[in-house]
Amino acid sequence: MAEGTIVKALSGFYYVHSAGQLFTCRARGKFRHGKLSPLVGDRVRFTELEDHTGAVDEILPRVNQFVRPAVANVDQLVIIVSQAIPITDPFLIDRIITVAASRGCGCVICVNKCDLDAGDELFDTYTRAGYPTVRVSAETGEGLEQLRRLIAGKVSAFTGNSGVGKSSILNGLSPEFALDTGEVSEKLGRGCHTTRHVELFALDEHTLIADTPGFSSFDADGADLCGKEELATYFPEFAPHRDMCQFPDCAHIKGRGCAVLDAIARGEISRSRHESYVRLYEQASSIPDWERNGKTR
Repeated sequence: MAEGTIVKALSGFYYVHSAGQLFTCRARGKFRHGKLSPLVGDRVRFTELEDHTGAVDEILPRVNQFVRPAVANVDQLVIIVSQAIPITDPFLIDRIITVAASRGCGCVICVNKCDLDAGDELFDTYTRAGYPTVRVSAETGEGLEQLRRLIAGKVSAFTGNSGVGKSSILNGLSPEFALDTGEVSEKLGRGCHTTRHVELFALDEHTLIADTPGFSSFDADGADLCGKEELATYFPEFAPHRDMCQFPDCAHIKGRGCAVLDAIARGEISRSRHESYVRLYEQASSIPDWERNGKTR
């Protein structure tokens, strides 16, 4: 029995990379009966056959997993955003950051299309919030080496709203990827979906990249949200102020004595980040605990 990593899952087949070779595998029936599906990124034990086919026998323990997109063992999400066409809604960024943080996964903010718009607002917001943030242009190559340094030696999943340039950036990092890219509709301000499944690509011996479908694959499902009580811990810029609130159970939404709201008034915390926090808090408050706990994360 050999060990390897699932780099692609498509139509019931799992493509396992092991010792420099690729094996096309099926999953054992026990996974279906146990309601456990192998995911891209899973480390697995599998039975290998001479014709480079095989069967997945065991999924090794996961560090984390995402349902949408279906990927496991991710070190960080690289969230591709833009203030050009299309313009990224900061709330979508903040929602994904929160989902990632709840799974112990880091985030890098990558402002693409800086040749069209420098993205100062997004860059400043997320730099101040404490996230590694880089400006790039898939068109000119600007910033790609800095991005390469941020992902070196890690498993990074790239995501972003459709048309923002995920596949173009990956092709810029390595032309060998040769991923399809799509045009952005000037009328609608969004792109067509060129990535339809999750796949891991090796940038080098120690660096793996997952190209994922766009933000629509993170569509709101309340079970993906953390509880409202822990939400503030996933906004790192709140940390220096939370313990200074007048009331220990402060929700940081409204009311006197909230040190977080005072910091916003002083310009120390971005208003757009707090607006996202309020929306996420309201969403989390509307989901019963039994529903959230009943879903697999």
